[in-house]
Amino acid sequence: MSPEVMRGPVAPDQVLELQAQQIPEEVFVVFNGLIAQNLRDGRAKVLQKDVLAELEEKGMNRSKIFKQHHLDVEDSYRALGWLVTYDRPVYWGGEDFEAYFEFRAPKGKPKLVQQYH
Repeated sequence: MSPEVMRGPVAPDQVLELQAQQIPEEVFVVFNGLIAQNLRDGRAKVLQKDVLAELEEKGMNRSKIFKQHHLDVEDSYRALGWLVTYDRPVYWGGEDFEAYFEFRAPKGKPKLVQQYH
């Protein structure tokens, strides 16, 4: 997105790109690694606690991660074709499970692309 967008109003179709630009690249690197590590039959379940642990290992501050919405990556992945859901327990409802993101390939299992170097 060009710098001009930052100075004036943003169009609805530009918001997703603008939001993605505000998320540090390290966040996507961590998510990509965990998606690849957990992908089975076209689905990957990524625990929020695992994302946070890796980001903190990279020196990111947990409070800042939440305050600046760095984990709001769903729309960025949806724009690339993933079906993404996020679920977290409702503590007042007595639910007890780890918050997680689920990434699903739209047409079943993704194709393995081999690169030869």
